[in-house]
Amino acid sequence: MPRNPYLDVLRVPGAAQFSAAGVIARLPMSMVGISTVLMVQTLYGSYAMAGRVSAVLVVAQALVSPQIARVVDRIGQARVMTPLLVGTTVGLLGLVAAAVAGAPEWVLWVLAAVGGATQGSYGSLVRARWSYQLGDATRLHTAYSLEAALDELVFIVGPVVATTLATTVAPAGGLLVAAVVGGGGAAWFLTQRRTEPPAGRVAVPPDGEHVGTVPHPDALAVRNRSAIRMPGMPVLAVVFVAMGVMFGSSDVATVAFAEEQGVKGLAGLVLACFALGSMISGLGYGARHWVSPLSTRFTIGACGIAVGVSLFFLVSHMAVLAAVMFVAGFAIAPTLINGNALVQALVAPHQLTEGLTWVGTSLGVGVSLGSWLAGVAVDAASAHAGFLVTMSGGWLCAILALAALPGMRNRRPYAATTH
Repeated sequence: MPRNPYLDVLRVPGAAQFSAAGVIARLPMSMVGISTVLMVQTLYGSYAMAGRVSAVLVVAQALVSPQIARVVDRIGQARVMTPLLVGTTVGLLGLVAAAVAGAPEWVLWVLAAVGGATQGSYGSLVRARWSYQLGDATRLHTAYSLEAALDELVFIVGPVVATTLATTVAPAGGLLVAAVVGGGGAAWFLTQRRTEPPAGRVAVPPDGEHVGTVPHPDALAVRNRSAIRMPGMPVLAVVFVAMGVMFGSSDVATVAFAEEQGVKGLAGLVLACFALGSMISGLGYGARHWVSPLSTRFTIGACGIAVGVSLFFLVSHMAVLAAVMFVAGFAIAPTLINGNALVQALVAPHQLTEGLTWVGTSLGVGVSLGSWLAGVAVDAASAHAGFLVTMSGGWLCAILALAALPGMRNRRPYAATTH
């Protein structure tokens, strides 16, 4: 019987533990946005305000996370993230308390900024650990594919839990659970010091089983250069912004459409269909070893996203929306997997955490922009106007990827020149 590639990488000592902890630590990324929208819209009666508060949180995370990642690469994951975890918990719980008390919008902005700015990117930290633990590209492709599928699992479970709590228990229920459970997962992850990449070092496989570390030979040349300034990274980041617009607007538009249909509590279930389609495709994609150029596969995925979101024109009922989201989701995970793999090729190894955080940050910027634009569109017209923002984000993602393909295809990977 053929070996299961996913079980193979999970048998690496400590891998199953840090991957599982990383899943729980990432739960807030699928719950905080929609939970904030639901809480603020319910308590204050405005989708536009809900979109603004959610956008502040995501933008704060987007602006600060890459800087946190640079420090993590120099100092280490636990030393940096442990004190920041306290700030995240205080910010999110403070946001809940302020909203329930009916505080002015600017107070919500301040607390949302604190909660967002201190979050960091646990997805990047997990992927950095995989890069440190694994010594060959094929197994790393499998590990990255596994993490992409787990990301989608988070996006299946998170929105359902968030909307159920917010609509049947308490408006702030989703945000409370995200803060407490996500904080617990983050604490578990950060206590696993044995699998943490050594600060300022690059993992290299001296033999077939064990992983050692040596200083990167070009570290001095690029030590002070941000990963976003590495050739190819700015273009990749812009594509991820467009992809994020699609994600952020779909959250707001789906909640609004469900409310128009009189079934607001089903919004999370429908959003889970989006993630389910993505998870299925991600697992299938990761189980196979691909030999075609990464840049080509990334561009094909972006075009697939554009085709998928075009189906939102057909939405007339919640069942139709669920089906459209399931189908549209199939292009997402492979595109994200290839995008993260491109980062691996474009940045210096000791910049990996920062590089992965930049694409995650770009996605977050797009999510916040999409949430805001969709909120304005919904308040001005209807949920279908919000879906138009979603479609525009998907189309822009494909256009940008196609425009960048020639340069990405001809770009000589950084990693190929430094070993």
